[in-house]
Amino acid sequence: MLNKVINTHQQSKEQCLVLSFHEVGIADISLVGGKNASLGEMIQRLIPKGVKVPTGFATTAEAYRRFIEAGGLETQLRDIFASLDVEDIDSLRKCGKKARNLILQTPFPQELQKSIATAYKNLCSEYGPDIDVAVRSSATAEDLPDASFAGQQETYLNVHGLSAVLQACHKCFASIFTDRAISYRQLKGFDHLNVALSVGVQKMVRSDLAASGVMFSIDTESGFKDAVLITAAYGLGENVVQGAVNPDEYLVFKPTLKQGYRPILDKRLGTKEIKMVYDLGGSKLTKNIPVSSSQRQKFALNNDEILQLAHWAYIIEEHYSQARGTYTPMDIEWAKDGITNELFIVQARPETVQSQKLNNILRTYRLKDNANIAKKESLLVTGRSVGETIGQGKAKIILDVHNLNLFQPGEVLVTNRTDPDWEPIMKKAGAIVTNSGGRTCHAAIIAREMGIPAIVGCGNATTVLKTGQNITVSCAEGETGKVYQGLLPYEVEEVRLEKLPHTQTKIMMNVGNPEEAFGLSAIPNDGVGLARMEFIIANHIKAHPLALINFDRLEDKLAKSKIAELTKQYQDKPQFFVDRLAQGIGTIAAAFYPKPVIVRLSDFKSNEYANLLGGREFEPKEENPMLGWRGASRYYDERYRQGFALECQAMKRVRDEMGLTNVILMVPFCRTPEEGNRVLAEMAKNGLVKGENNLQVYVMCELPSNVQLADEFSKIFDGFSIGSNDLTQLTLGLDRDSGLIAHLFDERNEAVKRTIAKAITTVKLHGRKIGICGQAPSDYPEFARFLVQQGIDSISLNPDSVLKTMLKVAAVEQKS
Repeated sequence: MLNKVINTHQQSKEQCLVLSFHEVGIADISLVGGKNASLGEMIQRLIPKGVKVPTGFATTAEAYRRFIEAGGLETQLRDIFASLDVEDIDSLRKCGKKARNLILQTPFPQELQKSIATAYKNLCSEYGPDIDVAVRSSATAEDLPDASFAGQQETYLNVHGLSAVLQACHKCFASIFTDRAISYRQLKGFDHLNVALSVGVQKMVRSDLAASGVMFSIDTESGFKDAVLITAAYGLGENVVQGAVNPDEYLVFKPTLKQGYRPILDKRLGTKEIKMVYDLGGSKLTKNIPVSSSQRQKFALNNDEILQLAHWAYIIEEHYSQARGTYTPMDIEWAKDGITNELFIVQARPETVQSQKLNNILRTYRLKDNANIAKKESLLVTGRSVGETIGQGKAKIILDVHNLNLFQPGEVLVTNRTDPDWEPIMKKAGAIVTNSGGRTCHAAIIAREMGIPAIVGCGNATTVLKTGQNITVSCAEGETGKVYQGLLPYEVEEVRLEKLPHTQTKIMMNVGNPEEAFGLSAIPNDGVGLARMEFIIANHIKAHPLALINFDRLEDKLAKSKIAELTKQYQDKPQFFVDRLAQGIGTIAAAFYPKPVIVRLSDFKSNEYANLLGGREFEPKEENPMLGWRGASRYYDERYRQGFALECQAMKRVRDEMGLTNVILMVPFCRTPEEGNRVLAEMAKNGLVKGENNLQVYVMCELPSNVQLADEFSKIFDGFSIGSNDLTQLTLGLDRDSGLIAHLFDERNEAVKRTIAKAITTVKLHGRKIGICGQAPSDYPEFARFLVQQGIDSISLNPDSVLKTMLKVAAVEQKS
């Protein structure tokens, strides 16, 4: 039984040729390599905590060294590498092939064959005769905190029978000299003959009948520590690792997951075109087969399974962080058994990119203003962004690994997907663009480690882009990476965070795009002063809520068709609205948790609502929508009440199911105190009761009535946020959308300033908080000075203005 040790003799572990996973832990990397040491650690320490890990055994570094010594191979190998030039692809291939052939032509010593046979027999006695196993390489230099060696050596799945196991182990020994492993060791400064190869033999999980994937206990792009990113596809996991498929992606928030909530922040459906299965009766170990259209339209995991994996991810991260004495985010492979429907962890290693970054410098890449003007016209392809930087160069389309010698340093590599054989040229690329793959695929992992911007899963990059074409690869615009025609100008801003001052006035951020939230949270801040629902509705939902509720009765056939495509996973169309809105707001709230995140309820005007899919059937035509049916007046109106109920359902899920009680709700364009009470009553009908579960509700202070009756509004709402745009418009009696009188619009007008001063004084007199969420404080230093002098509690700004305004506010406070 493998739950008992293989080493029944009284010899030290260092002398053994084979060890059970039960006999090794993370202190034994020098004996069995990082991969096998980690499996042993989890089997010994984490199975008691509920994490499921299939068992097995490992050949040791001592076994590899005895093999090299018995065959007299060291001198021959050093002779081969004496002429190596890793920058020369032909030289690299020639040396690698010679080294691998030398290993394969040298038989295993009898003692090693016997030790493997005994261990395999013990494994079969536990699970059944001639069980299927995975045979994986595990180098003694891999899975270190600063070098992943991901995929450098070979893995063989669905290996059946002792003879096949011995053959696979031999091939793994040879794979220590794959071209990619040689190149990577040279890059990282490892001596080729000082690294030993251990082989792990692990019981297979029948994920060929279900699903598998990769997860990280950190957000791979932003370095946000509190999220688990899970990817999933059908079949064996190699397709996800190598980027052969575009997998599903799930995002889970760790802090409230630990508290027992169900904080699934995002679910993205991947295309999952193929799956890797056993080649039963065939000539190969595995094969790829198509996935049916109906299966592709379903998520590979249900919510309970997503949360179970995320729970294991933080258990694993927590254990390794404690064991290493430092924060250690983890890169984990998982598999679901299609026979038992159980989930298993099959590998875990330290994440090697975000954990190594210096956190005292904030670098922000952005396209310059003149580039932004031309962006729409020059956009070529989109995909999933890897990193947050920008790269440029001439595109080079390479579809076959045998053509790597055609690649020139600084070019942008454009291909279907990469695997470790591509690494010798990846390190030379100005950027990488692939047709397939998700954020945990090989191309993504290596691009992050090398600091190269990459966009994966584009689908059509190799057909749209042309070799020799100048392109800009932008990963600086959120989770959607964009490839533009030409070399667009961009800039990089660096800020040393330890030099920033502390201010008494809270400096908050205006955030609308959930895709940017994790990255933005790294900017020093006191929370989110304005999270707009409109961005999420317009960009992630796109359909009018009443069109979803009344989908079957829609008369606009084109809109109905587009809505059907958007919501094809949903029988219940309104649930699509609730899910997307909850996920979007939940992501923003999680990014800044536990700091306050003030979420403004929807404030579309009727003409803007009409532009949503199906919206024209439910919206009136107004002469001046800016002053018409917007904000609070919609929520309790019979004509929109059902749509507002969906907003409330989404916000209730964010607070009650996800546990993100840092969300404060805010009512816009509330004309009278009576209207405020009607809105609160409507919210309560939908489960959002002010004061319950610490729910605070603020009101926008953007109407003269809000200022004149601030004492009455203070009895109804917990806080105020000055909307300086609308307040300026209505104080000066002008339409801010009218270009004819735009020159009169100025928040610094004395009438506006007196109105704001009165609002601040009255609200603070009645013990409520008041902030501002307009752009004026960042545009005008004197306006920021005025607000601080009036004693405003917080200033909320667009992200690019936060740091400079923080410095201005600190200077004002020092003089006060």
